[in-house]
Amino acid sequence: MKQSLVLATGNPGKVKELSELLGEHQIEVLPQSDFDVPDVAETGTTFVENAIIKARHAAKCTGLPAIADDSGLEVDFLNGKPGIYSARYAGEAGNDSANNDKLMAAMKDADDKQRSARFQCVLVYMRHADDPTPVICHGTWDGSILTTAQGEQGFGYDPLFWVDAHQCTSAQLPRAVKNQLSHRGKALKQLLAHFQHLD
Repeated sequence: MKQSLVLATGNPGKVKELSELLGEHQIEVLPQSDFDVPDVAETGTTFVENAIIKARHAAKCTGLPAIADDSGLEVDFLNGKPGIYSARYAGEAGNDSANNDKLMAAMKDADDKQRSARFQCVLVYMRHADDPTPVICHGTWDGSILTTAQGEQGFGYDPLFWVDAHQCTSAQLPRAVKNQLSHRGKALKQLLAHFQHLD
């Protein structure tokens, strides 16, 4: 039996990625935009807090179980920035090229050894808006930041995120490989394990 979940995001890249991964498990992912769910203020100071705020809001507005992800890039040279502000680092939410330009400018004095970074993803699953025990999954993907963008795939900081094991950026990886390696893919594996446990 197919189960429907609402995904608390308007980001088409995330909807596509999560739909591909969850579709194999008879889980239909519906973006919150299908229900005209308004965005909610992300007032948390951590990925976990913001993911919970978004999942609760989507579940409350739709009456469906909800998944929310809060993810971002931590750069060591910048003391963990842009962090929870990754999507709106340059001011305007979702402007990938402006965010990438700002990151490159902030990193201009960093040498090769100072470019370590990681993507973090926290996924929260709530059965309903008042769920007292939301499922919280966390994935990390280590890499480093390039001085110039490379690759056309992906979204966000993918063209600057160098994946050493594959000698390319996240934006140059085939989608199936990225889904296996990524912070979101790792968090989703934990979530899928939770769903399989319920079967």
